[in-house]
Amino acid sequence: HFGHIELAKPVYHIGFLNKVKKILECVCVNCGKLKVDSRDDELMRLVNRVQPKYRMKHVWARAHSILDCHEDEADVNEEGDVVAISGHGGCGHRQPVIRKEGLRLIMVYKQTGQETEDGGGKKGKSEGPNMPDKRDLTAEDAHAILAKIVPLDLELLGLSAEYARPDWMILTVLPVPPPPVRPFVTTPGQPTAQDDLTYKLSDILKTNATVAQLNLEGAAGHIANDFWQLLQYHVATYMDN
Repeated sequence: HFGHIELAKPVYHIGFLNKVKKILECVCVNCGKLKVDSRDDELMRLVNRVQPKYRMKHVWARAHSILDCHEDEADVNEEGDVVAISGHGGCGHRQPVIRKEGLRLIMVYKQTGQETEDGGGKKGKSEGPNMPDKRDLTAEDAHAILAKIVPLDLELLGLSAEYARPDWMILTVLPVPPPPVRPFVTTPGQPTAQDDLTYKLSDILKTNATVAQLNLEGAAGHIANDFWQLLQYHVATYMDN
């Protein structure tokens, strides 16, 4: 029978990393709302015409370059009364450019601060909004964002709330195949050795236990992150070695 390892922290599935990146570029990293407007008649005609497996390509082409989650706007009459609400219905959060570096996803926020001049006449950028210009988009963060996507937006992306949720592409539990799938390796004149998959599963178990212990002890962020990256590496090489 198959077993499983409950991971101390989610990790990316190397086979789905590019697809996860594309989906994240289509939605708001704060509220999980699709960045394109479902009231766009041209987009809806296009989405309804193509097969679900091709929808994401068309939605991504429009969404990935949008750098804010548009808020609703109130239409006010001459008396100052709100007569209608129009807009995308987003949260107003700035959106990053998402880059892939090895097994990591990086969020890069475009600088919005104004240029300033110091005492020596040297120009530089003033600090922008209260957010880092560049930071890791961890698998844990990505899992939380993808879990927020509502069924209607999933349908527009060609996914399914019942059969193909995008947060399932992030690994939180790792299946472990039974011994017949990874039998002992026998070589004439040599002692019996374990299969490579068994050794790799051992590395995953040890690193996962360390990550869990560091989380429990509240270890420094950079130390916990180093071991999480090691866990990510072991899981990736277990699947693609």
